[in-house]
Amino acid sequence: MTLLTLDSIAVPDLHPGAPLSTRKARLSDIDAIHELIGYWAARGLMLVRSRALLAETIRDFHLVLADPHEGKPGGLAGVCGLHMLAPDLAEVRGLAVHPHMQGRGLGKQLVGACEAEAREIALPALFAWTYQQGFFEKCGFTRIEKTNLHPRVWSECQRCAFFENCNEIAMYKALG
Repeated sequence: MTLLTLDSIAVPDLHPGAPLSTRKARLSDIDAIHELIGYWAARGLMLVRSRALLAETIRDFHLVLADPHEGKPGGLAGVCGLHMLAPDLAEVRGLAVHPHMQGRGLGKQLVGACEAEAREIALPALFAWTYQQGFFEKCGFTRIEKTNLHPRVWSECQRCAFFENCNEIAMYKALG
């Protein structure tokens, strides 16, 4: 198997034309999710998530999987989680798409899966921390001031290594 590497973070080499399937994450997916998120975190484009945190929140995640294709193995093409913070708010988090799968709409599909799940449980709003404001705007989110976020968000933020120097953008979407 060929690996794409950056700063000792590797993800399997997937064929960009591979057939895709979607499902909720399983405990057996933790290593692949960790590697994909780690790949982008090493580039400074998202925050790293520990395997322990992924295990605690595994039921939050939706996956897009690439099937084996043209001699290349299958694997994780994309991941995104919906994390409940309060009865009226959840965070879209951990959105990562494999570098060979970019431009196929997988990010939007994954955010849409999180939104559909939120609507199923009658959640009134979503938010996301991001460095990719334009992408989330295309998904119907609007930028908000960090000071306008729910207090529960800040309790989560205090665990982050970048809490004192956070430069992520807060995005919000009402679902009602």
